[in-house]
Amino acid sequence: MEPFVSDVYFGDLVAGTDEAGRGPLAGEVVAAAVILDPNNPIAGLADSKKLSEKKREALFIEIQEKALSYAVASATVEEIDDINILHASMLAMSRAVASLSIAPEHVLVDGNRVPPNLSCSAEAVVKGDARHAAISAASILAKVTRDRDIVSAAEQYPEYGFEKHKGYPTALHLEAIRTYGITPIHRRTFGPVKKIIEG
Repeated sequence: MEPFVSDVYFGDLVAGTDEAGRGPLAGEVVAAAVILDPNNPIAGLADSKKLSEKKREALFIEIQEKALSYAVASATVEEIDDINILHASMLAMSRAVASLSIAPEHVLVDGNRVPPNLSCSAEAVVKGDARHAAISAASILAKVTRDRDIVSAAEQYPEYGFEKHKGYPTALHLEAIRTYGITPIHRRTFGPVKKIIEG
């Protein structure tokens, strides 16, 4: 893996932001924003999807302990269905950045779009979670939080197997929807769910 680009290029108060949960058929989309402490680095940061669950959980704790500031926010299933998943993802990231206890001077956003209404300069970074430590940290906070949320939903809706597929459109999940119908946490506008609803 290539080393991270320095996050202090713009000054010390650079936030990274990323989201988790654009692809699933159920659950909120969760975003996080993180301002890392350049004097207290965190080893092992990487794209959250390339880390084991155990490693993500350990880094989740370390990021919260060492970051100068961090925040997690989300957009609801209703918002996803109302404004679409792209705009809901942007909304969740905007909320996360706005919730930071320290106002950043610049925001690095994973992907190719910048959320609207940020209070400072920002830039989109394609594959940013592999290039900037702050974005990587945000991706880890977002993914662990979302995974925990969807596993909690599995307790409420045990027949859907959310703890196994995390809401993604696996054969198991689609069969459960066909058998038991949809739940309040399903995204009604997403193709596979919409198709089943419409019969």
